[in-house]
Amino acid sequence: MRILALEPYHGGSHKAFLDGWIAHSQHAWTVLGLPAYKWKWRMRHAAITFAEQVAERVAAGERWDALFCSDMLNLAEFLGLAPTAVRSLPTVAYFHENQLTYPVRQESERDWHFAFTNLTTALAATQVWFNSAFHRDAWLGAMAAFLPRMPDCQPTDAVDRIRRKAIVYPPGVAAFEPRGPRNPGPMRILWAARWEHDKDPDTFFAALNILRHCGVDFRISVVGEQFREQPPIFEQARHELSDRIDRWGFQPTRKAYEEALGEADIIISTARHEFFGISVVEAIAAGAWPLLPRRLAYPEILSAAGASETDRFFYAGDADALADRLAELAGRIEAGTLWDDDPTWGARTVARFTWPVLGPRLDGAIAELCKRT
Repeated sequence: MRILALEPYHGGSHKAFLDGWIAHSQHAWTVLGLPAYKWKWRMRHAAITFAEQVAERVAAGERWDALFCSDMLNLAEFLGLAPTAVRSLPTVAYFHENQLTYPVRQESERDWHFAFTNLTTALAATQVWFNSAFHRDAWLGAMAAFLPRMPDCQPTDAVDRIRRKAIVYPPGVAAFEPRGPRNPGPMRILWAARWEHDKDPDTFFAALNILRHCGVDFRISVVGEQFREQPPIFEQARHELSDRIDRWGFQPTRKAYEEALGEADIIISTARHEFFGISVVEAIAAGAWPLLPRRLAYPEILSAAGASETDRFFYAGDADALADRLAELAGRIEAGTLWDDDPTWGARTVARFTWPVLGPRLDGAIAELCKRT
């Protein structure tokens, strides 16, 4: 099969998704991508830009069997502008995120135009793939609450129409080799998330300060994507915890990032907002113990193991509860009993998210879609 992929924001997790799938795919791919820059402008102009690029390729004789795009594309606009040979293709829109439930500091900051772009894209697509059931249900629920706010002409059946063609396909992660023996030393804690308020860094650093005042020894690596403006707690924590830092800031290469995952005993999330949690899954696959709030997509990620097995990986969600669990785990690490002689438990639990498993599954899904349309 020949698949045309359109990615208006070809960077970060969006690029990693396509790269991972293509590397494990039997299909032939044409990827048209735009640099991951000025996302609002990308959502507004990508349909026009891609329609022009695709028209040139069609004129040169290129043809495809299916169209794949992310939620950053206004698919309805693109199909209206695209050559006839492309308009009839079966289409999949993959929702990495959405602009209706994506967090803003003030609700007045939200641009409803982008929420409607997501809506029209989902309506135009043959299938809509979400990266988690949590994401699907949150977006559909928010859209059902949002549409009645329209003064008239409310598309009241839109949510049900989208729900009927919505499917959950998580993003893939790399498959890691089993860890060797742990290097001696205190507990090594990893926090790997965007340096923004919705990841709740205040709770994370508050828990570390509780540990520090209680005399618990630990090392930290705080990595993840950074922006020009970031919560002030990061600079404060860097000063207060300077003697405990192994890694700090965005890692310059994939190799360095994977080394950070491989060094960690514990991967912590304090996120208040997360559509999936790629860095958490990658850290678990690399052998780290997850310590997560029982919310968002995290119960879903660990659901394959069953509730009785996964309870130990959740904490109540506040700094005190997180600090208590970390103190307990520090003791187990010191005693050499963190995984109770089953250090591959985490990697086995998230194996279904690795690209060697997921790539063929996605291949089959899009091939089946083409057969039925």
